[in-house]
Amino acid sequence: MRRIFINALALFAVLSVLTGLFYPLAVTGLTNLLFPKTAQGSLVKRHGTIIGSALLAQGTTDPAYFRPRPSAADYGTMPSEASNLGPTSKTLRVQIAGRARSWEAGTATDGFLFPEMISASGSGLDPHISPEAAGAQLARVAKARRWDPKQMEAARQTLDAFTERPLFGFIGQPRINIFLLNLAIDEI
Repeated sequence: MRRIFINALALFAVLSVLTGLFYPLAVTGLTNLLFPKTAQGSLVKRHGTIIGSALLAQGTTDPAYFRPRPSAADYGTMPSEASNLGPTSKTLRVQIAGRARSWEAGTATDGFLFPEMISASGSGLDPHISPEAAGAQLARVAKARRWDPKQMEAARQTLDAFTERPLFGFIGQPRINIFLLNLAIDEI
């Protein structure tokens, strides 16, 4: 019986070191070697300072910027979660009505509400919206920035350039990363 216990303890120690130390170090080293930007969190730097991650939305109420999807976690990474409010929730109806009023005030969409702009993403941190929802915000952004027609055309080209196509042409939907788009329009 004692021998079985010693063998089990030795196996536990070996597997703990293998799966708890060597495997994570190997995977971390390999991903840093093959995908360095992604492995480090897709961090975005401006003038040598980290200003965010391309994987996370950043909320804004500034009319000179495109707005991302609403966030149930107020764009905070620590409480990143969905609200878990269901379709019969009065709180959810109030939130959506408030988002709808905010959206209508900042866009020219003839009353159409893009679902992604009035409902929060599952994580509350999704930086992507549809090209159509971004395009609906273009007039507001252009007005706030006082763009001339040449700058407006450059902005339309930037929207097209930042539209990510579906993976392999059929997996997912076209989308625009609003965080990266807002950085790009600062250059116009």
